[in-house]
Amino acid sequence: MLKYRWTSAAWSVVYLLLLLSLSTPFLIITTLFMIIPAVLLFTTLNTRQFILSIVPVWLILGLISPLYILIAAYLLVPALVMGRWYKKKAPASSVIVAGTITLLGEFLLLLLLGKTLFQFDLYNYVYDVLNEMRTMALSPMQEFGMGNLLGGSSEDVGNNSRAFIQVIPMALIVSSFLITVITHSIVRPILNSMGYAVPKLKPARDWRMPKSFIWYYLIAALIQLFFFKSDNSLLLMITANLVPLLRICFIIQTIGFFFFIAHERNWNRIIPVILAVLAIMLPPLWIIGIIDLVAPLREMVTKSKR
Repeated sequence: MLKYRWTSAAWSVVYLLLLLSLSTPFLIITTLFMIIPAVLLFTTLNTRQFILSIVPVWLILGLISPLYILIAAYLLVPALVMGRWYKKKAPASSVIVAGTITLLGEFLLLLLLGKTLFQFDLYNYVYDVLNEMRTMALSPMQEFGMGNLLGGSSEDVGNNSRAFIQVIPMALIVSSFLITVITHSIVRPILNSMGYAVPKLKPARDWRMPKSFIWYYLIAALIQLFFFKSDNSLLLMITANLVPLLRICFIIQTIGFFFFIAHERNWNRIIPVILAVLAIMLPPLWIIGIIDLVAPLREMVTKSKR
């Protein structure tokens, strides 16, 4: 019991430090690990113990700035969802999906509240940020008479702002998924070491996407090809996000194929890892994932082994 008390106290301290890091330049990195302590505390403690663990943290944050409490409450929701699924011994894929949907829902709710309550204009905000970055880059160049090398008019900044806003849905989905996957990857072995049996994800060699993704990709690509000058901003936004998301799925399919063939051929474990890195670094390799979906490559590898 004493061991668990010290463990809970240690994670409470980590929880506090991670939240305080939001006011530092390290927030870009620490945000990826922000919900881990809360997930561990909620999963390993009962409700009363959990509350007693986080209340001191929130009190300290409140003394520094009430804004920290709002952020902590915001990040607590996906932690509670994932912790709840861990307590139910749910499959790892279900935990990741639940955490991703919760985070994504919160991101969208935040944008909606900002728009309705505070008249937050996302386009103007992005435009101002990009324009400020352009100005900061131009200033030192102009001192040496090289300002024309950078170019970029206000119209270019506006076009870049609109392009950036179009891919925000994809960015929100990917970031929600990434945070959830990182959280599960760290939380699962820790919980197992503490005696909590948590199901793991399927082996990489079993990763397979639905074949219907090929048709979705084909339709989205054709829409992009023939309607890229269309005035239908909603249609362009959907395709601008759907195409890269499906390509990510095909990359995952490619990685799964590499691990499958490595398993079947008894290759050294480092080989599929290297191939997976190449699949991520060299985007054209995702075509292998499409071929793996269309043709029975894995069945062919299994038959040739016999």
